Amino acid sequence: MMLEKIKSPADVKALDVHSLEALAAEMRTALIQKLSKTGGHAGPNLGFVDVTIALHYVFDSPKDKIVYDVSHQSYSHKMLTGRAEAFLDPEKYWSVTGYTEPCESEHDHFMVGHTSTSVSLALGLATARDLKGETGNVIAVIGGGSLSGGEAFEGLDNAGEYATNFIVVVNDNEMSIAENHGGLYKSLAELRATAGESGNNYFKALGFDYRYVERGNDIATLIEAFKAVKDSKRPVVVHVHTQKGKGLVWAEEDREGWHWAAPFDAATGVIHWGTGESYSEILAEYLLAKIKADPKVVVIHSAVPAGIGFNAGRRKMAGRQYIDVGIAEEHAVALASGLAKGGAKPIYSTHSTFIQRTYDQLSQDLCANNNPATLLVTCAGADGMNDTTHLCIFDIPLMSNIPNLVYLCPTCVEEMKVMADWAIDQTERPVAIRVPNGVTHRSDVFDKDYSRLNTYKVEHRGTRVAIFALGSFYDRGVAAALELKKAGVDATLVNPRFASGVDMALVEELACDHEVFVTLENGVAEGGFGQKIATACGTLGVKVLVRGLAKEFYDKVPFETLCENNRLSPRQVADDVLEALK
Repeated sequence: MMLEKIKSPADVKALDVHSLEALAAEMRTALIQKLSKTGGHAGPNLGFVDVTIALHYVFDSPKDKIVYDVSHQSYSHKMLTGRAEAFLDPEKYWSVTGYTEPCESEHDHFMVGHTSTSVSLALGLATARDLKGETGNVIAVIGGGSLSGGEAFEGLDNAGEYATNFIVVVNDNEMSIAENHGGLYKSLAELRATAGESGNNYFKALGFDYRYVERGNDIATLIEAFKAVKDSKRPVVVHVHTQKGKGLVWAEEDREGWHWAAPFDAATGVIHWGTGESYSEILAEYLLAKIKADPKVVVIHSAVPAGIGFNAGRRKMAGRQYIDVGIAEEHAVALASGLAKGGAKPIYSTHSTFIQRTYDQLSQDLCANNNPATLLVTCAGADGMNDTTHLCIFDIPLMSNIPNLVYLCPTCVEEMKVMADWAIDQTERPVAIRVPNGVTHRSDVFDKDYSRLNTYKVEHRGTRVAIFALGSFYDRGVAAALELKKAGVDATLVNPRFASGVDMALVEELACDHEVFVTLENGVAEGGFGQKIATACGTLGVKVLVRGLAKEFYDKVPFETLCENNRLSPRQVADDVLEALK
């Protein structure tokens, strides 16, 4: 097997084209075998193998610097830069991350996981090179779908003014995660249809030289194209047309469904998505019902429609009441604000890790204008995504401190739905809802009106200790209360519901006959809900234990391990409370 012998890009350069094609076949086989066990970004990586081989054949990494956008398509890059064992040896499958990581290799220049960033990052490297009088090529790799992100435009627009070596490889597989959205893609389609000859050339308009490669999965053609632009003295785009999912028939046929796949049966193509209820399905049914019942309801998403269960069939059912803005979260928030101002009922949903990209729009375009849009924040918490680049633990401090924004944290499906009902129909303010990850049901009777802001709900009244268990950590609060009960302490249990404010009347009331408050939140504690409670209790004479996550960039730490390390297990919470009572 050739792949076993590839220890660095120098080994790739020693091969002839026929051997490179055989290497590509081995790499696809290794990818399929590994991903069938671990899951991962199947479609993007299978389609980019040939481009990666050609890049490392022509350029001299790491002197020539290759920067990957999102870097979810960097698996083959890792294979060719000394990390092939992580794709060949099952015992080492988890020894590398799913994204570029400078700690792993000198060939990785940035830890990257969000989209539309590679052009700006790479342009910084090119500018630093020039300032220091150094040489070498700088190559930004970016997928066609990522071009819809504002940062990609900003980087390309700036780079077009430079008279220096800067190469942008646009991987055009005619897809984002799902289909592409936006007028830009008419230009890409015309370029594909005319073999790059169309006068409607987005890249030339921004000041780039341009080269089109129709056979983007043909290694010899790619090598020729990359040799032609190597050591160029002007910014140049190499636009390569590739096949997403190449080499795996199911991924070629269902390009959206195989963008990221759970472990699967390599012989049948059956993906093992798991069983049981999921919030994506719950949200899909809920939102479609809202669309059907009210023509003013508009659901907005930014390129990850699976997050709300909107597959192709459901998108078609929703019609013009569903808007996919592409990878453009900032635009989505401003669009929602405009829709709300115009009398529509916008509902924008995105994952917690991606809402981080929208802070200015949340603050200025939405909340300063106090327009009544609804935001559904999904995957939120330490039990959401857990790669360093996709952590979902920072949204409470980010969102709960913006004036006018009400941030609600439901404990279960039923509470989420009534909160959403209220948020969508009220007209007073923007409301965000932190959708839990684990699906739980409660038979309680939930309030239908949340206009009395920052009103907490006491679920059980006890003495001495009060547990404020926010959102998805409510069940953890219940479990901690049971642990305290065993020790003879009947704790008060509070469902705060609001992450964005403090129920001062309740806090002051409980402080009169309680000695210890403990707050539980599924996110970083610093700047979060618990610190609001602690601040409110400054002169009340009650001890406050704030329990959340320490402010760190965690990487693939199992959820329960993370909870244990931050003293968030029910037993640890109870032990700390009992110690505070002494």
